Amino acid sequence: MHTHPQGLARHPHTLCHAPWAWAGAGVLLGLVLATVLFAPARWLAAALATATADRVQLVQARGTVWNGSAQLVLGGGSGTVESSVLPGPLQWRVGPHWRGLNLHLSVPCCLARTWGWQARLQRDGLLLQAEDMAPTDSHWPAELLRGLGTPWNTLQLHGTLALHTEGLQLTLRRDSWALQGSAAVDAMGVSTALSTLQPLGSYRLHLHGGSEPKLELSTLSGQLVLSGQGQRAQGRWRFVGEARSDEAAQGALGNLLNIIGRREGARSVITVG
Repeated sequence: MHTHPQGLARHPHTLCHAPWAWAGAGVLLGLVLATVLFAPARWLAAALATATADRVQLVQARGTVWNGSAQLVLGGGSGTVESSVLPGPLQWRVGPHWRGLNLHLSVPCCLARTWGWQARLQRDGLLLQAEDMAPTDSHWPAELLRGLGTPWNTLQLHGTLALHTEGLQLTLRRDSWALQGSAAVDAMGVSTALSTLQPLGSYRLHLHGGSEPKLELSTLSGQLVLSGQGQRAQGRWRFVGEARSDEAAQGALGNLLNIIGRREGARSVITVG
């Protein structure tokens, strides 16, 4: 009597189907990798629009999530019509790093060099760390602010914005965020259609990180003097400042002082939050 090996007798279909199973798994893995590696840039654009309630948009996004370009548009959010467009393309490149991902941003119109960021997951959320930026490395048109709505669309500012950072770190959590380091925006040669005085002056808005981030507004030069302090507490920002003019410019700045805050004699009190 001839007997068959027990293994072959018990699993004839397993041996026949095993190659097809491995082939199917390989195809599935390939599809997953292809989706990850070649995810279209429009997916990133959709995620950013959702996260910012349409205040920041990437229009005409091309390429992939990892290497692409788009037109940056700032808006006042869903339902608003007015927006402002960066006068040149925004390009990005994302690559792996032993601690996470490296992000390189290139904006030829406004950045003198590529701006690098590092992203890595931590127990308490996603940490984004920026390379330090000097004031001479960036020059953004102040007209961009108009797309953010009130009060920027009313002021219709002209001038140049210079961003500089030091040790800037942003931790994104499910329902909150935390900031370390500092960032400052210098508004140089600012003018507005609401005043005949051209320019008004140059100003600095300084953001200080910490458990309760703080804002500080100061005047670098000019006949319109701005100052103020702000702080973020319990998830809300509150800012109190004032605008003044020297005696020689009161006639040219009177209308502007009436608009930007609550008039108290020669000064205008600015309150936000």
